[in-house]
Amino acid sequence: MSTHSTRRLIGALAVLATLTLTATACGSDASDTGAGDSGPKDVTAALEKGGKVTVWAWEPTLKKVAEDFEKKYPKVDVELVNAGTGDKQYTALQNAIAAGSGTPDVAQVEYYALGQFTTAKTVEDLSPYGAQRYATSFTTGPWNAVTEEKAVFALPMDSGPMAFFYNKKVFDKHGIKVPTTWDEYVEAARALHKADPKVFITNDTGDAGATTSLIWQAG
Repeated sequence: MSTHSTRRLIGALAVLATLTLTATACGSDASDTGAGDSGPKDVTAALEKGGKVTVWAWEPTLKKVAEDFEKKYPKVDVELVNAGTGDKQYTALQNAIAAGSGTPDVAQVEYYALGQFTTAKTVEDLSPYGAQRYATSFTTGPWNAVTEEKAVFALPMDSGPMAFFYNKKVFDKHGIKVPTTWDEYVEAARALHKADPKVFITNDTGDAGATTSLIWQAG
């Protein structure tokens, strides 16, 4: 890459193109701050000029995405780096940002963690590069999780819908009706535990993501 600005431009498009090619919707980007006045035409020029794009991600399917991207843009070299999963990568990102060097052009970041980077203004606003054009490609929830007003800080890579699983054998044994609302869930939990004090309707797995998802659901 001949200049820093060109490197950043390529990195921005890597998010647009790479994650869009997956045709899915918890990913995002981590790059240098300040998009400048660049636009889609500048991105096209940067792709034609070529260079290296460093991507930090733990999602294994991105290997195929990177290969397809390189085939489409043969002058661009995509380097996939697994810097750790979740918090381990975020720590590495924060350290690189604090050090002022070693940050990737693109990074996979979960929805709940994106805020710590947008608040610190350490991720690029992709809207100057034409990211808004992809708004209709995703459902409202994932898209709202990566945007703020007119700014687009990432493109969704997947979504994590929540579902209710229950043990039908246990419910049938104690005559518990399958709940369809949270109020019914509370009553079912009480009825189940009353029927058998050794049985609980659920347990806390210690996953903070489940808690934040329920908070989001509650508005």
